[in-house]
Amino acid sequence: MDMSRPKTRIQKKNTLAILEAALEVFSQHGFRGTTLDQIAQAAGLSKPNLLYYFPSKEAIHTALLMGLMDTWIDPLKEMDKDGNPVDEIVAYVLRKLEMARVYPRESRLFANEIVQGAPHIADQIKGPLRNLVNDKAELIRGWAGDGKLAEIDPHHLIFSIWSTTQHYADFDVQVRGILQPERDEHFEAASAFLETFYRRVLTPK
Repeated sequence: MDMSRPKTRIQKKNTLAILEAALEVFSQHGFRGTTLDQIAQAAGLSKPNLLYYFPSKEAIHTALLMGLMDTWIDPLKEMDKDGNPVDEIVAYVLRKLEMARVYPRESRLFANEIVQGAPHIADQIKGPLRNLVNDKAELIRGWAGDGKLAEIDPHHLIFSIWSTTQHYADFDVQVRGILQPERDEHFEAASAFLETFYRRVLTPK
């Protein structure tokens, strides 16, 4: 497909259908366990038709991941240096938890990529994501230095936030198997717990 030309309505529709289908299949089977035939079937297209839009499974996977990176880092960008430090960090925690609720497939896709060594997004992790995390780490370190936060390692704080929120998407089967919620009410309990937990950790003595 010639990417330099504007897409027609049908081309846009089919591209979105392929990406949506691929997201579902990749999030279930991972990159290695997914085939183009599976994606084509899920998208309701023939394999030759799919290959008109994307030349390979890797091209589809990369397109999904590149779009996901922007979505993934946006909540961290929203941390405001002029806000109340504890409130700003707790708000980030809750935004990440909401993403785990709303975008579980995207979270699992990202987790699978990381487990495989991030072959498709290593440059993004070592570049834009690293720069953003370092900037916010300096902000958090400054807040702690001013006595507005408890003394805490900012990088490991951010890693902890990722772990405690994305867990509810990446290990959804385990969480639901233990709690057996009727719907998503466990996210309300998780939100209350994480807010209390991080406020206690972050509030200066």
